[in-house]
Formats: sequence, structure tokens, C-alpha cells
Amino acid sequence: GINAEYMGEVTKLVLSCQNADGGFGGFTGHDSSLLYTLSAVQILMLCGTLDRLDAERVIGFVCSLQQPDGSFSGDKWGEVDTRFSYCALSCLTLLKASDRADIEAAVGFVLKCQNWDGGFGVSPGAESHAGQIFCCVGALAIAGALDRIDRDTLAWWLCERQTALGGLNGRPEKLADVCYSWWVLSSLALLRRPDWIDGQALGGFISQCEDKEDGGFSDKPGNTADVFHTFFALGGLSLLRAGGHLGESKGNELAGLRPIDPAFALPVDVLEAHGVSCREACAP
Repeated sequence: GINAEYMGEVTKLVLSCQNADGGFGGFTGHDSSLLYTLSAVQILMLCGTLDRLDAERVIGFVCSLQQPDGSFSGDKWGEVDTRFSYCALSCLTLLKASDRADIEAAVGFVLKCQNWDGGFGVSPGAESHAGQIFCCVGALAIAGALDRIDRDTLAWWLCERQTALGGLNGRPEKLADVCYSWWVLSSLALLRRPDWIDGQALGGFISQCEDKEDGGFSDKPGNTADVFHTFFALGGLSLLRAGGHLGESKGNELAGLRPIDPAFALPVDVLEAHGVSCREACAP
């Protein structure tokens, strides 16, 4: 595991990124954003140092960004996107302060972003995209509102993202990318339809993207590994293993991979340790 000294250094860095408005930037001195604010909360939870966070200031920052239509802007510059709806609801729930925002209005805005094909976009009328679908499905799950969408139509759109190589893409006619192993599979898990794709084929695609010599995973087979795709590869494999979709041999090989929550993208045991639960039963 990671030693306490390293966890302490990470905590110190994260806390140095909090600004006077209560939010966090991507690095010390950078402008606050909901994206980095959620990341800060998640990292402190993983480090076991959430008690060092001035949570009230964070809650105030998040709530200040909710708009009259229920949406959230990502920062003081005002851009609205369903990513920010997810970040806000996730952050507030992790801090046990979801009652501080207008949840019904937030849910109403997300529902307006669902398209005729079942998918969701960045805003009402925008193109369906797997990454945005995770944000919307995750937000609705956290708010306990998944019963207000047509799960089957959405799940069908998601299962059509599987390509001949076994991997998943984010939109029709695009190449498979390891990151969608998380965006798509976590959404299907929340919709209770993870078996609508070929899990073994997806596991095979993810394995092809692993750098067997230096470690890590890339976006596509043969490309250079990076932290971003490594996280999503491991998240996808964790969900596949939890659902029994990898086969006995591969499942045993990954026995040390901790179960991950498909809504919060955090290890289940970390959420349990902090007493956090999703309004939907999110654990796979």
C-alpha cells in the first residue's frame, strides 16, 4: 500500500490548492472549479484525511454555483455543463450536505438533457455522449432519481457502444477507447444492465491496452500508457470482476482489485468508512 508519509504529502498539496472562495484549483494559485473541488474531496477521502478539510467553505462554494434552472456552472466564469451537475451532487453528498442545494431543481435540469435516443448531452439538445451519460446517470443515482428515466432505451444506446474489438466508444462511428470501459460500464451498472455488453470481450480489450513491461494502461492497444486511462481501465476491470464477467482465471488474477462504486468512482470500503451511501443502491 501507499505509506502514511506519502499520503501526508498528497494531503498537503491538495489543501494548498484551496482558494479564498472555498473551492479548489488544479494546482496552487489556480482558479477554483467544481471539477478540481470534487477531485480534492475524493483524494482526501482516499488519504483518510478528509477531517482536515474546511468542509463548510467547500459546501458554500459548490452551492453558490447552482443556477436558477437547477444547473451548476463549473466556476465563476459561468459555463454550464452536466459534468458540473454530477460534480456538485457528488461533492455535496460525500460531505453529507446534499440538503444544502436544490436537489429537485438539479434533477430537473439533468432530465432536460436526455435525448430521443435515450442518451444525455452537456446541455438540453446537445449530442448524446457516453461521458456525459455517466455524469447524468451518476447524478440521478446519487439524487435517488433513476426511476424518472427510460432505463432500457438508455442502456440500449450504451450497449451499442461496444465495437468488434470488444472495447467501447463514446459515440457512434468512433474508435474504442479504454476510458469508456468506465463511462459506459459504470452507467450500465447503475442501470442494473451490465450484462447487456460482452464483459469478457471488454476485459480482453482492456488487457490489450496494458503495458506489460512498465505498467499502466493506454487508450488503445500499442499506445503509451498514462494515469488517466490506467484509472479507468482498473475501474472497468473492478466492475467486470464484481459482476462475474471476467471468467474464473482472470477474476482470480485480479483478486486484489478492490470493488469500486459506479456512482462515486471511489472504492466501496472508502465510502463505507466515511458513512457515505448513494440514494440508489449503487454498489455492484
